Amino acid sequence: MLRSMVAEERTDMHQRTIVDDGIAVQCSANTMSALEYLRSRDIARTVIERVLLEPARRRSRQ
Repeated sequence: MLRSMVAEERTDMHQRTIVDDGIAVQCSANTMSALEYLRSRDIARTVIERVLLEPARRRSRQ
């Protein structure tokens, strides 16, 4: 079964802050450092892959 591609509104502001910080780590250091940062804070693998490897698929900051 195909999953819907409809973006869900993010409700977890704590996770949002962690992900934003991970993206900043990627920009200032490297992808591996960002990966370890996000993994150490229990961010889901699918989220990590999406935000670090596919920037065009990042959710908008609304």
